[in-house]
Amino acid sequence: MYDYEDEEDDLFGPPPQSIKPATGEGIDFKKELNADQYQAVTAPNGPALVLAGAGSGKTRTLTYRVAYLLEQGAPPESILLLTFTNKASRQMLERVEELTGIGGHRFLGGTFHHVGGQALRMFGDLIGLPRSFTILDDGDSDALLNEIIREIDPDFFKAKENPKAKPIKGLISYARNVGKDVEEVALARYPSNRELVSKIEHFFDAYTRTKLARGLTDYDDLLVFWLTLMEKHEDARTYFQNRFSHVLVDEYQDVNLLQASIVDQIASNHQVMAVGDDAQCIYTWRGADLDQILSFPERHPGAKIYKIETNYRSSPEILNLANGILENRTAEKSFTKELKASRPHHELPRVVPTLEAYQQADFVISKIEELYDSGANYDQIAILYRAHYHAMELQVELSRRGLPFLITSGLKFFEQAHVKDMVAQLRFVANPKDSTAFFRFACLLPKIGEKTAIKLLKLATQVAAEKAVSICQVLGEEKVFKKVPADAKEDWESMAETLANIDVIAATATPSVVVEEAIGGWYQTYLRATFENWPRREEDLESLVDFASKHQSLAEMLSQLVLLSSESGDRVVKQGESCIRLSTIHQSKGLEYPHVFIIGLADGLFPNKRAIDGEGDLEEERRLFYVATTRAERSLHLLYPTLANQKGMPVRLMQSRFIKELPESRYELLNAHSRHGHRKERSFGNSNWGNSGGGYKGYKKFGY
Repeated sequence: MYDYEDEEDDLFGPPPQSIKPATGEGIDFKKELNADQYQAVTAPNGPALVLAGAGSGKTRTLTYRVAYLLEQGAPPESILLLTFTNKASRQMLERVEELTGIGGHRFLGGTFHHVGGQALRMFGDLIGLPRSFTILDDGDSDALLNEIIREIDPDFFKAKENPKAKPIKGLISYARNVGKDVEEVALARYPSNRELVSKIEHFFDAYTRTKLARGLTDYDDLLVFWLTLMEKHEDARTYFQNRFSHVLVDEYQDVNLLQASIVDQIASNHQVMAVGDDAQCIYTWRGADLDQILSFPERHPGAKIYKIETNYRSSPEILNLANGILENRTAEKSFTKELKASRPHHELPRVVPTLEAYQQADFVISKIEELYDSGANYDQIAILYRAHYHAMELQVELSRRGLPFLITSGLKFFEQAHVKDMVAQLRFVANPKDSTAFFRFACLLPKIGEKTAIKLLKLATQVAAEKAVSICQVLGEEKVFKKVPADAKEDWESMAETLANIDVIAATATPSVVVEEAIGGWYQTYLRATFENWPRREEDLESLVDFASKHQSLAEMLSQLVLLSSESGDRVVKQGESCIRLSTIHQSKGLEYPHVFIIGLADGLFPNKRAIDGEGDLEEERRLFYVATTRAERSLHLLYPTLANQKGMPVRLMQSRFIKELPESRYELLNAHSRHGHRKERSFGNSNWGNSGGGYKGYKKFGY
């Protein structure tokens, strides 16, 4: 819990009384910008939508727009810059100060939440919120909701089918950001449990009242209350509309309904410039609303649309493929746009089918070694994937061969908590003397700490010795069970049953069958009740079945896991060391690398099965593919396995439909069995990537 920063509250001072022309030497905008950027930067007052393609210099355009407004006489205090990170806002305003000499502290810029917090300092009392309110961070708001739920229904968390406070808070947050009733979202999440839905709505009401009574807000309140102020209180609405005559919004394709409504309220009478790219809207699962950017011209009559299409990142061949992805979008749900190249020609993107995931990993590593031998640094190489578990085999091979790599999430596959929890159960079944493994999963149960776990394990060991059976077979015995804390009894019973079942089949079944049995046991219920993103975590665990199928016994599989953890753990990355980057595509957005590998491009993996079955958004999967391909500067490899193990059974995988949609002339098909593959030779004259010819100069001048 912390108090909101007050040092910049004076930015909400009285509106400027007059607009004085900017002084000093002017900027030659025509010289500094390309034609598309210049048109957007010098746009006349009035609503404007800037569609900035991948790698087109969006940040540069926004920065120069601020500088242009200043040169036209707009006071810094009249400009509001809304971004999705404070870092982005700070970098832009620092650049503005370099260009104009006007200090960044004179502007109001930052995230929606940052600005919303300051707005509530001024007008919060109109809705019963004291100006000295305190903001709860995520952990504190979870704890408060947990406290409220226990007060209302002391037995709620004792029922294993009920979710914990954190996923309930996530559900409430999602509902508020997308403008839906909590009951509606809860019913969609738990369609067969109306009693639970009713309770969640009750918890939400009590949570809201308690925060107001205690002078507290969570992150969502900063936006919800800000919008409420402008919708219901004319004084507040008029103040903001008069205060900011220029509203600039970055990454507009990522705004949700709540954020877009705030912008519409502030800018209803004034100039608003929204900058974004509908083709890069990839966060709808967390509330981003594509309709907001698509309907911007309708909500702001007279809005002019500017397209920035010159790309300073990728080769013409990569852009040709990326444009092909956009050509297959649904026309009514997108703006037309075509990326234009400024860089020199290079090789075609390469599509590489492999037998299975391990051959896919082997091929990627062999190509990385080729790149390294030819002078590329490891940090110029990125491997992207749709889901974290798609890279499991690759991480195994990179660790085994001692190649340095970093993962955007910071955790290697086998270091993730839910994977370690599952492996701990398997370790305990294989070796009941492994008390460390037992403590890891037993302490996940309510009211069981390490001391209690030690006592329970000691008692179970005695009972097992008396009966001459495995410890796993006696965890549910009455003598042990009665010593389990009351709050943990239901979970303990389920856990004991799962471990007993695994113990029985482990002697004769294959490792993949054992792992599958473990995944479907008590821990599945724990995951679903504890984490909002439990589907992704379940996918990670299910990929262990495929890993297990490569081994003859459970003991052999666990030994391999220990070796892999040791190998990757011993390999400490030094500060400044060049490392291969592994990342989900979502986490790679905004980044770029000379050499990119996209793995797992098979139907069911990418696009994922939910999107194919109609439960997800297939168009968003296509946009995600576009984002992935446009991270690449020089070379691009698209790989997919043709076989996979699903629940221990071999399954044939088909090439991603997104590749099938592309004309074969836009890529080369390589044979994974050949290190170099079979391809036609292409010649483009001098295509040295590091030369100082026209494309490179254009990149430096207009791109970034």
